[in-house]
Amino acid sequence: MSLRPRSREEFATFVRDLHYDFRAYGDEWENNTLEGFLEALAAWVHDSPGAYGNAGEQIPPDGDWTFMARALQAATVYE
Repeated sequence: MSLRPRSREEFATFVRDLHYDFRAYGDEWENNTLEGFLEALAAWVHDSPGAYGNAGEQIPPDGDWTFMARALQAATVYE
């Protein structure tokens, strides 16, 4: 899985691959329930400037947070 998708299509592939990984190895994930996953996601997004700093990088200033919020919300009802 590439952690640097460069397009919407590559991001969709990343999410699909993450889903396949969960189906195959979800019992090994630290956050293997929706509740735990969403809580960890929120915590990581909040703490991400520190995570990037620890890796010697800066958080991307042009992240499209509205797109990500819409995608997560849409996934609650999209078929």
